[in-house]
Formats: sequence, structure tokens, C-alpha cells
Amino acid sequence: MKEAVIRLENVWKVYEMGKLKVPALRGIDLVVNRGEFVAVMGPSGSGKSTCMNMIGALDVPTRGKVYLAEHDISKLSESDLAQIRGKKIGFIFQTFNLIQTLTALENVMLPMVFQGESAEKRMKRAKELLELVDLADRMNHKPSELSGGQQQRVAIARSLANDPEMLLADEPTGNLDTKTGHNVLEFLRKLHKEKGKTIIIVTHDHEIAKKAQRIEVLKDGKIVR
Repeated sequence: MKEAVIRLENVWKVYEMGKLKVPALRGIDLVVNRGEFVAVMGPSGSGKSTCMNMIGALDVPTRGKVYLAEHDISKLSESDLAQIRGKKIGFIFQTFNLIQTLTALENVMLPMVFQGESAEKRMKRAKELLELVDLADRMNHKPSELSGGQQQRVAIARSLANDPEMLLADEPTGNLDTKTGHNVLEFLRKLHKEKGKTIIIVTHDHEIAKKAQRIEVLKDGKIVR
């Protein structure tokens, strides 16, 4: 049997705006198995950002259940969610979200601090990860001294710091030119193929979505294909 890394069962998310209730997700069912490369695609307003928040344990549903590695996370407290996020999920953001005052090496080491790793282990793993993304020669540079593509590769290295079960990439090429974006996507495909990483990309771009094994299309808060 395939092992589900993330499973959403009849997930609803309803935002209350005064007396008005606005459903962003309307009963979504989604399963991503270990080792899959899945794209969640949809236009602006389709609910894909809210869906990403559910998949990434950044929020809890109004109704329904979310299982991460078969643990129901839909009722957990924020502190428990934060611990699970740190161990199970690696995030890659459109805006990189690197800390500008830290070097590439220090940025990659940071997630391991919150998991209690020793300084020696943090340093060793961060160096290995920067070598993996071909940035060993830039590890002492700060983000302002790196190109957009290099910053995104640092972000990918950081996402791998705690050896997560799943990588969740939110519009990972949105701030990159076409060629650099293609290179970043090819690197993610390489991680999937050679390292067996489970990868979920959230995007509005069909060309990016086509790189995945499977595409889930969102419209009006529902998966339509």
C-alpha cells in the first residue's frame, strides 16, 4: 500500500467577516502519497493559498480533517502545529523569506536551532546542503549579495534542513526570470527523482504544473480535476 504523507478529508475553511461567512474551501478531499510530485493549480481566488495553509499545517479547517503522516492535526494547538511543521514540512516561498542579516550558511542552519540540534551538527548539515544546491562557494554571502536564483536555492537548502517528509513550494519561481525559474524547477525535479522527496507545488502557472506527476485543479474552493 502507498503511504499517505498528507490527507485532507472533506476540508472546509469558512472565514467570518462580520455577519458574512465566506467559504474559501468547500469540502476538499486530497491525498498525496510518499514520493509523489503534485501540483495544486488554480487561478487567483480559487482557494489554493488556503489549501496550501491546510497542507502546510499553517491553519486548521473549519470542518473536516487533515492528516499529516496519519496524525490528525486539525485540532492541534498552534504550538503543537509549529513543532510538526518544523519536523515534517519544508517550505519554499515565492519571496524566499531569507533573513537579510544572516549569511546563506546561517539561514540554512536556523531551522535546526528550533529542533535542538547541536551547533556542530547544524554547521555540518548546512554545509552539505549548500553543496547539494551548488552554493558551497557562496555560503558566507548574505542574501543581498546573491542573485534571485541563488537566494531561492538557499531557500531550498533551508527547506531540507530538518530532513522533512514533504516539501511545500508556494509559487517558487514567481520572483524569478524564465530561465532561472526553469533551473529551480529542474532542481526540485532532481530532488524528487534522486532523493525520493515528496513535493507539492502550489501555482497558477500551467507550464510549471506540467512538471509535476499529477495536477490537482482548484476552482471556487473545490477540486474540479
